[in-house]
Amino acid sequence: MSAPRWDHDETWRVDSHEVLATGRVCDFVNDTITTPTGEQVARQYITHPGAVGIIALDDQDRVAVVRQYRQPVEMILVEPPAGLLDVAGENYLHAAQRELAEEAQLAASDWRILVDIFTSPGGSQESLRIFLARGLRPAPRPDGFVLEGEEATMSHDWEPLDDLVDAVFAGNCQSPTLVTGVTALVTARDRGVIDRLRPADAPWPVRERPGGLSGMPPESNGAAEQG
Repeated sequence: MSAPRWDHDETWRVDSHEVLATGRVCDFVNDTITTPTGEQVARQYITHPGAVGIIALDDQDRVAVVRQYRQPVEMILVEPPAGLLDVAGENYLHAAQRELAEEAQLAASDWRILVDIFTSPGGSQESLRIFLARGLRPAPRPDGFVLEGEEATMSHDWEPLDDLVDAVFAGNCQSPTLVTGVTALVTARDRGVIDRLRPADAPWPVRERPGGLSGMPPESNGAAEQG
């Protein structure tokens, strides 16, 4: 399969970009674009800083999960530790290490990249990198981190990997980070390619292309310590 183009397709021209509403994390915007056929169309979507998720797998084949309330769906979801790329200058691996400590009070010695996805490219700009973390050990929450909002009632524990896969196929787990992460892990294991997964500091081309996502500045993914 040929590699996709990471640069902007110049046959699609953005004529205008309008912010319709501004939120705490995301904006709702309208882009007017000209298609390759010359048609002009308007498309609305939500901007997003991007995120990281972590499938933390222990020596007993259990995955660290959190149970967190999500207002848009009015449900408590089973999810892996995850969080926004909203700290200025923080690279992707450091963000994942921070989120794992904040939400599951864990650190890891072995980090690899499972998969990169757009979570809902028809309506959201969110790009998500899901890491595999192994060699786990307890870790304190970072200094200054305070549980608030939904995190104040969030719980964290362990679930067997096989049980999570069964729950995904039964429709009982619908977090896109969990569904994508555990199925990617099982696929990588079945194909015997875990040791060939991308290193944790590998480039994230879609976020590092000139101009980033819709003019967002490109970000540095500088190397980070594995521990």
